[in-house]
Amino acid sequence: MVDYHAANNQASTGGVQTYMEQENDWDRDLLLDPAWEKQQRKTFTAWCNSHLRKAGTQIENIEEDFRDGLKLMLLLEVISGERLPKPERGKMRVHKINNVNKALDFIASKGVKLVSIGAEEIVDGNAKMTLGMIWTIILRFAIQDISVEETSAKEGLLLWCQRKTAPYKNVNVQNFHISWKDGLAFNALIHRHRPDLIDYESLRKDDPVTNLNNAFEVAEKHLDIPKMLDAEDIVNTARPDEKAIMTYVSSFYHAFSGAQKAETAANRICKVLAVNQENEQMMEDYEKLASDLLEWIRRTVPWLENRTQEKTVNDMQAKQEDFRDYRCVHKPPKVQEKCQLEISFNTLQTKLRLSNRPAFMPSEGRMVSDINGAWHTLEGAEKGYEEWILSEIRRLERLEHLAEKFHQKAAIHESWTDGKEAMLTQKDYETSTLSEVKALLRKHEAFESDLAAHQDRVEQIAAIAQELNELDYYDSASVNARCQKICDQWDSLGALTLSRKESLERTEKQLESIDELYLEYAKRAAPFNNWMEGAMEDLQDMFIVHNIEEIQGLITAHEQFKSTLSEANKEREAIQSIQAEVQKIAQSNGIKLSGANPYTTITPESIDSKWEKAMAMVPLRDNALQDELNKQNSNDTLRAKFATQANTVGAYIQEKMEEIGRISIEMNGTLEDQLTNLKDYQTNIMSYMPEINKLEGSHQLIQEALIFDNQYTSYTMEHLRVGWEQLLTTIARTINEVENQILTRDAKGISQEQLFEYRASFNHFDKTLSGGERRTKPDHSGALMAEEFKACLISLGYDVENDKQGDSEFARIMSIVDPNGSGAVTFQAFIDFMSTETTDTDTADQVIASFKILAADKNYITADELRRELPPTQAEYCIARMAPYSGPDAVPGALDYMSFSTALYGESDL
Repeated sequence: MVDYHAANNQASTGGVQTYMEQENDWDRDLLLDPAWEKQQRKTFTAWCNSHLRKAGTQIENIEEDFRDGLKLMLLLEVISGERLPKPERGKMRVHKINNVNKALDFIASKGVKLVSIGAEEIVDGNAKMTLGMIWTIILRFAIQDISVEETSAKEGLLLWCQRKTAPYKNVNVQNFHISWKDGLAFNALIHRHRPDLIDYESLRKDDPVTNLNNAFEVAEKHLDIPKMLDAEDIVNTARPDEKAIMTYVSSFYHAFSGAQKAETAANRICKVLAVNQENEQMMEDYEKLASDLLEWIRRTVPWLENRTQEKTVNDMQAKQEDFRDYRCVHKPPKVQEKCQLEISFNTLQTKLRLSNRPAFMPSEGRMVSDINGAWHTLEGAEKGYEEWILSEIRRLERLEHLAEKFHQKAAIHESWTDGKEAMLTQKDYETSTLSEVKALLRKHEAFESDLAAHQDRVEQIAAIAQELNELDYYDSASVNARCQKICDQWDSLGALTLSRKESLERTEKQLESIDELYLEYAKRAAPFNNWMEGAMEDLQDMFIVHNIEEIQGLITAHEQFKSTLSEANKEREAIQSIQAEVQKIAQSNGIKLSGANPYTTITPESIDSKWEKAMAMVPLRDNALQDELNKQNSNDTLRAKFATQANTVGAYIQEKMEEIGRISIEMNGTLEDQLTNLKDYQTNIMSYMPEINKLEGSHQLIQEALIFDNQYTSYTMEHLRVGWEQLLTTIARTINEVENQILTRDAKGISQEQLFEYRASFNHFDKTLSGGERRTKPDHSGALMAEEFKACLISLGYDVENDKQGDSEFARIMSIVDPNGSGAVTFQAFIDFMSTETTDTDTADQVIASFKILAADKNYITADELRRELPPTQAEYCIARMAPYSGPDAVPGALDYMSFSTALYGESDL
């Protein structure tokens, strides 16, 4: 027997070889099943005849008709379309073997691996080997080349069947055996491609024989697919032969491959049309967008080219605001549209080029270049419009500035001239004194200087009016009228000024006689008036005092002021006599006086009026000072009352603070007795609360009276509140400390005597050390500083002396009792440390050892073991928090009790 195994390994290729090796590993033992062998014999015979009939021949018995190798070679030529070597026509066994070997060599050359199939078995009519060889040929030439969605051969054929039958009810193709027993899958394949041949809705799933025969008959009659299977064989076999089904189904695939090509062609046409439709839509969108954009530019450019002038800056700024709105609101979307237009055009041209279509040519005037040209025109008009607006705003700003300057200067001038004509024409000097006339004369000289100075302003007003005319100011008429009025008025003022000066000089000489009296009056009236104003200010002055001494000082000063009033009154009468002398001289000489002193504005009437007001204020000041004195006496009473109460409460708090300090050190009896005594002491302290509330009431009266100091006591309400709160806190802390000692004693198993010893040691060293010496009074702060704690440890026998080893040990202990590095050790931290040092505590290693016992000495534990050994609550707690065990000896559901135990003590994370 010839072994093709080695030769086929050399001839096969990568992908083909892999698949064929898998498919050639068929189960030859199954062919011994008569039902399967019968199905394969009929199917393979029909499949071979479907190809041999093309050469005008056929076979009747598959294992007999291929024995001489002639029809086998012919079959291979028909299905491959290639010529095989010339067969040997002899009848001897060796000739037959040679022919079969030529056929097997051809099969091997196609990448097919033939395992244990030799020419002798075929020549000898071995049915099992012959069927295996035919199946190999079917796989290679009918199934291997099937490709669907990147899958090939058997998987490709199965996927093709699934895709084609997916829409059909009661059809679920998952394999090539039982999925086809009811015949619906065969009918669905035919109906999918030729719905005119099958009435699928009339088929019933419970009538598989009718379904199968219907499909076989329709396939043979209309599709030229020979009947390769028997309906009864398929229905009566628990698991139809997969190879027979695949062979028959592959015939459907090849029969419908033409329809598949038509479907592919239709898809290609649809794809081409879709691309074309999309391109046409993009062309329409481009044309519309270009048309809209050009229309917007056409409407916008005339608006930008409009140069109608406005009269005011506000009007031009309104145009500027419209232009800014155009720039910020209306134009940006158009810029985006222009950009989108160019992008759409370029995208369209690219798509047309990639799909071998002719380039897109927009309508006339709508090319991208046309759009760019129109846009360039728009931007040119936009730039010119902006420059014009700015130029006009500058021009109108200049005009408005000049007009405003003109009106401002004119208003100032008119304001200055207002009343000047009346002033120059009045006869006030006829009733004035000499000093008044001299003053009027000096005033007139000053006016003349002022008049000369205003000459420049008048000239500036005329110059500005001239410039406004030259710049074509829209309101030039009103400017000119106002300017002319100012000039005419200026000429009139010049003539009146000269006339008044002459009149004043004549009157001056007539009134020199009474001038000296006015001067003396003014010199004495001014200081007296200032004194009265100061006195009135002092009498009305508000005062704020905080004690009796301050108000008594104010009363003394007021009495000194009243003692000076008689002398002040004499000065007032002397001043009034001067004015009386002036009146006497005027009457005797027939001089008409105006009553006004040219050297002062202080009149005799004003002096008398202020004197009367000052005298009326004196008794009011007396009353105000007396009221304040009474108030300060009342406040002093409140201070004394508060001080008495505060001194009592402060002494009580101090006393109780010292008592609680002694109690915390000298407590005797059991811890429970100490706790009871402390709570009784706390109740006693709280009974003092009404005194605190009474003190709060006195303090409220102090605050309402706005009293800020108290010389009768050093206590303040804030200090007493803090002291009271500290007293209550100290008692509560001491009670809590005893409660914690009870908890520590019960939890750690420390005896009462040990706790007393620890408390005595702690209290002994709870004091402030200064310069190496003890202070006479312990501080009892409730905490030991580092040096105090070291001394305490040494007294308890710990080796923490000042050497390298002792310092290291002390640093270790400090890290335990003072983990935050505050430098102080509380009594609770001290007790926790001592209890840890002297009692047996659970550790992570002890818990791990306990779990190991429950786990029967395994490195892991299971949920069942935990539920068996622990109470339900604790078991579920462990199961929920234990991580899966990942060691080499792990089993499904194993839990890591070691990491769980270390996490309980903070040595790792849960």
